[in-house]
Amino acid sequence: MVTDILCQIHYCNRQKLKDPVIVPYGVTRTLQHHEMIFVCEGSGHIVIGENRYPMKKGMLFYIPPGIQQTIEPRPRNPEHYMTVHFSGSRMVLDPDGTWKYRENIQILRQPLAQKITDYTPLEELFGKLVDTWDDKGPSYEFVAATLLRQLLIWVTQNNIKQSKNQAIALKIDRIIEYMRENINSKVTLEELSGIAKLSAFYLSREFKEATGYPIITYFNKMKIEKAKELLIEGNKKVKEVAYELGYTNEFYFSRMFKRIEGLSPKEFYSKNVYEF
Repeated sequence: MVTDILCQIHYCNRQKLKDPVIVPYGVTRTLQHHEMIFVCEGSGHIVIGENRYPMKKGMLFYIPPGIQQTIEPRPRNPEHYMTVHFSGSRMVLDPDGTWKYRENIQILRQPLAQKITDYTPLEELFGKLVDTWDDKGPSYEFVAATLLRQLLIWVTQNNIKQSKNQAIALKIDRIIEYMRENINSKVTLEELSGIAKLSAFYLSREFKEATGYPIITYFNKMKIEKAKELLIEGNKKVKEVAYELGYTNEFYFSRMFKRIEGLSPKEFYSKNVYEF
């Protein structure tokens, strides 16, 4: 947990695009403390250990102690990034009620490189941290350390949120694939929620947020898209198409088709054959 970390900042830095800096060689170093780099602008690359990453806007890098890093040559458009260098200790509350150091933190549970989707809050917090360190105001070390803890907490919470979003996205992809595999059948919300292992209410909300459509509406649109294909390319009658797609009532299918497409299956067929 980052909430029980006591941070000691060694220094902060800011590299701005407007600086007329041309680096004709790679800068390689191995530090004995933690470093975080947030990229505001840029088009270069950084190598952390054996991995090479692009230094693009919104990228956050974490380099643990003892890991070699190289900022590769950038003949033009120098990057604009902010860095914080720090050490961290974990605290423990003794039975007598006093806080004591338990250990120096060798590595954080943090990806070496990640793209922050909504990076504005992080950029603002990082900028405030660097400005506080540069201004050297009253108690600036304590204030900067507090801001760093806030930054680490924000990053941790954002990682959890992004992991959750990715998990939900995978579930929705699985649901859509299941719909595609069962395009000729009838599916229910309860059936789909069982596949996703989510409540019907939660799945409905997340599915609509991701696709813009309620689940069953999305499935019916998939069916109608398939129906259009069968009508034009399969040269099948409306009744045959309806039954092939799992509709037991031809008239219900026609009403559904018209509601989605704005014209009946027969009108759709005539219009497309005529225009062709």
